[in-house]
Amino acid sequence: MTESIITFFHNPQSRSAGVRVLLEALGAPYEVRFIDFKAGANRTPEFLALNPLGKLPTIRHRDTVVTEQVAIFIYLADLFPAAGLAPALDDPRRGTYLRWIAFYGASFEPAVVDRATKRPEMEASTSAYGSYDAMLQTLVEQLGRGDYLLGERFSAADVLWGTALRWTTGFGIVPELPAIRAYIDRACAHPAFARAAELDAGLLAGAAGK
Repeated sequence: MTESIITFFHNPQSRSAGVRVLLEALGAPYEVRFIDFKAGANRTPEFLALNPLGKLPTIRHRDTVVTEQVAIFIYLADLFPAAGLAPALDDPRRGTYLRWIAFYGASFEPAVVDRATKRPEMEASTSAYGSYDAMLQTLVEQLGRGDYLLGERFSAADVLWGTALRWTTGFGIVPELPAIRAYIDRACAHPAFARAAELDAGLLAGAAGK
């Protein structure tokens, strides 16, 4: 049942890059629909019918369309339990796993975007993430508790965070603290990162040659 091919709407220069890594790590069957931003492919009526925000990542599996990075990670990792990248519902680590996936979308990304765009800080009591410093300190403390977010177990959460931290530190948006650098190196050493990078390089080269 899970062997139905996933349609993956993708541009490597977007947040869908992490989803490509996850698909490779899961060994999932998928086909890529390249979304050329320069050509406005994310603003066509066909794509907006799938994702009215015109955003990536977006996937379609059977008759279900899933948008939002966090939702896609949870959906895909649960769809392929044999890959072992998501704790089962009755696994004591399930709550921690969901916490850190949700923390990415609810706290980390809004805080990083606010910091990068130099938006004035809100009062911690009214901010969704408290403060940037508190958010970052909370993350760094968790990264110091083990090799991965679930300790010694690599999970889909590490694909999400490895991708995000590599990108944000690379652009200087997040400081490359020792704990963050060490975590990026561990998470991104998973073979799926190299496979996804190779595939994306070929995708971009092919698009440029058209």
